[in-house]
Amino acid sequence: METVRRAFQDECGRLEEVLRGLDEADLDRPTPCPPWAVRDLLAHVRTGAGRLVEMLAAPAPERAEVDAAGYFGAAKFAPEVDDARIDSARREARELAGVPEVAEGFGRAWRAADAAVAAQPPERLVRTRHGDPMTLTEFLRTRVVEVGVHGLDLADALDRRPWLTPTAAEVVAELLAAGRPVPDGLGWDALTLVRKATGRTELTARERALVARSGFRWLAFGG
Repeated sequence: METVRRAFQDECGRLEEVLRGLDEADLDRPTPCPPWAVRDLLAHVRTGAGRLVEMLAAPAPERAEVDAAGYFGAAKFAPEVDDARIDSARREARELAGVPEVAEGFGRAWRAADAAVAAQPPERLVRTRHGDPMTLTEFLRTRVVEVGVHGLDLADALDRRPWLTPTAAEVVAELLAAGRPVPDGLGWDALTLVRKATGRTELTARERALVARSGFRWLAFGG
């Protein structure tokens, strides 16, 4: 839990710093997550980062049935779920007046979630909005993935170098690779693994051959 919580704090804190340096025009830039503009994607990330407050206020399920890898299953990417996710973010984005409110709203959301986590034991169980019963630690791991990976999308949209923090990169890379080492010859660091495994950067022909030959398999979101 401490490793995952530190990654959540680091990545959210870094994103909050970036948000405070934006201008109003930045909010309307297109992102690699169409049809979302930056403001829509930020509304989605803010909601996701703060979701644990409501979850921890609800009764705990009796047992955990899903881990972080299982959370990113095909059901989360069904057309109807995806449409609802897109529409919800766009509605919430329309309520944001400008950069100060975006930055402050995100800061409040993730800090409230972190405070709620601090008040609970790591083995506390939660139920997600999709109905998945999970441990608090495993769900927090999914929040690191959401903030970290969408941070790559925001960096691309804003024409900035990726700011993925080392702690978050390690948590996300470990989940994507199921704790297995990257095959020799690829030479990927954690950031590269995250970009390649999530489709943010395409594999070269050589990389595809090495991955196929080694039998290396990473978590496929939605697969």
